[in-house]
Amino acid sequence: MIAIIDYGAGNIFSVKNALDHLGIESLLTSDIETIRSAEGIILPGVGAFPWAMNKLRESGLIEEIKEQAKKKPFLGICLGMQLLFDKGFEFEECEGLGLIPGYVDKIPETDLIIPHMGWNKLEYNHECPLLHGLGDDEYVYFVHSYKAFCGDSELCAYVEYGSKVPALVSDGKYVYGCQFHPEKSGSTGLRILGNFAGLLRS
Repeated sequence: MIAIIDYGAGNIFSVKNALDHLGIESLLTSDIETIRSAEGIILPGVGAFPWAMNKLRESGLIEEIKEQAKKKPFLGICLGMQLLFDKGFEFEECEGLGLIPGYVDKIPETDLIIPHMGWNKLEYNHECPLLHGLGDDEYVYFVHSYKAFCGDSELCAYVEYGSKVPALVSDGKYVYGCQFHPEKSGSTGLRILGNFAGLLRS
């Protein structure tokens, strides 16, 4: 079973519906014991970095998330991915979960529209279990104004949007993050969610 952490930060139902479509057992929860007993965890999120961290703090979930991410597959989606990093600079400097080294800041200004919204082609940086079975022409859906700044070893895939925008990151162990919305990215996104679920059995 996958625990989808419900901390009042957005797109939980669309993630649940995508997993239901794939026949993957999941549960929306903020209960610590349920999160502990789950085989995998998804941290979704939309909104602002400091607001979301405050929500997690109020829910008493931060230390439990850090502990569980050491031992079972963990996936952050959109804002949930951004929270995986050491710090964010949305409106103010704010400490993140510190599960992946790096920080989150505003997408550098170019002639392109911010927020970055729409479909972009994934470019692969190195192998990652969540990318298994994908081809060379895969598009995923984004809605965001801030991006991660991380090392090459953590960068599994990216897209080009005025600069290199990290799309899929990993700590190389249990923790993964998608800046895009796999639950809104058609068959490509469903494949990625299915690959994540496959880690629970491996």
